[in-house]
Formats: sequence, structure tokens, C-alpha cells
Amino acid sequence: MAEHKLTLEKREVTGKKLKNLRASGMIPSVVYGGGKEPILLASEYVATEKVLLGAGYHSPIDLTVDGKKKLAIVKEVDIDPVTRKIMNIEFQAISAKEAVVATTPVVVVNFEESEASKTYHFAMNLLIDEIDVKAKPADLPKELTIDAAGLVEVDDKLTLASIKLPEGVEYADKEIDLDQVVVALYDPAAEAEKRAAEEAAEAAAAEAAAEEGAEEATEESATEEKPEASEEKAE
Repeated sequence: MAEHKLTLEKREVTGKKLKNLRASGMIPSVVYGGGKEPILLASEYVATEKVLLGAGYHSPIDLTVDGKKKLAIVKEVDIDPVTRKIMNIEFQAISAKEAVVATTPVVVVNFEESEASKTYHFAMNLLIDEIDVKAKPADLPKELTIDAAGLVEVDDKLTLASIKLPEGVEYADKEIDLDQVVVALYDPAAEAEKRAAEEAAEAAAAEAAAEEGAEEATEESATEEKPEASEEKAE
């Protein structure tokens, strides 16, 4: 049984009529897979949003439709670019006995305990924040953790090889490069000095360009005045 549960109802409306459905506080959705035709559904907005926040794209959800349960994961969520409201959801029906691919967040732990953070006050960049894994629904992890407690020098890095996958879980890409960097360190103080030097150089270049432009304008003005002086002398 999945941790996340959502009750939905079948819908007949499609196309432009979905606007009225959304206005009534419902979210249209579709369930694909399971050896059947896609099922058109809808669910209450607040309850659905809560489930999506908890399940994300990686945790299975128990969907209840007309009293019948379906196990599914979220495949896609359409968000309105202006209002940021959920417009549509695509679910993928899955089997509890078959492995599925799910996008799983990567979370760094214990960085605050590292020498890099405590002693040298380095900061970290998380270069890979999610990755696709494959497992049976019951084995799908909520997140993959990577331990940063051993980081010391600014050149220290953590790669995919540093992530210990839970039992029954593997990367969806069997040929994935485990040397890919997940966490890299940088020195905020050094970065600030570098930015200050770059900004100073840009300001100096702009000032030099402005002075050069002013000199050229003065020379052009002087050149234009000389013929007039010659004409007056000739008269």
C-alpha cells in the first residue's frame, strides 16, 4: 500500500469545457497504462496539490476511482506560467510487482559538519539535484542522500559513486557515468574578490572608452572650425 492516496472521479468534459471544471476547484487528469485506454479523471485541487507535494515524481500513489484502486506515479504536471496553478496531471499506472523508472531528488547531508564548511567556510554547489532510478514501487526511495561530512579542500568533489543506492534500487541508465560530479566546493570570499576585480576592470574600460570618445569629439570639432577661420582670413 502506497503512503500517498488520492480519490478521483471520472470526467466527460474535455477541451474548452475544462476551464469551467478548473473554475469549480477541480484539476483534470489522465491515467495512462495498465493495458487499457487512458482514463479521464478529475480531483479536488487542494487535496491533489498536497499529494503531489508529498509524492513528487518518485513515490507511488494509491488512486481510488469509483471505489477501485490503481497504483500510479506522476509522469507530468502542467503548470500555468502566470498563475503557477496546476492545470493538468498525467499519471502512469504501474504494477506493484514490476520495476518502474522514477525521478528521485538528490539530497546532501552533513555538509555543515565538514571541515570545508566549519573551518574554511567554503560553500557547495549541487550540480545534480535529481536522477532517474529503477525499482519496484515499494522500493522506490523518497530521495537519494550523499554524505558531505568528509569534504575539506576547495577542490574536493563528490560523484555519483558516492551515493549508496538502497537495496533493490538501480540507476535507470545502466551505462551512467559514476564519475559525474554531484557536489563541488567553492570559496565565496575568493569569488567575491574575483567579481570585484572584474567589475573594477569593466568600470576602468568604460571610463577609458568614454575619455577616448570625448577626445575624438574634441578633435572633430576643432577640424570642423579650421575651414571657417581660413574663409574669414581670405575675405
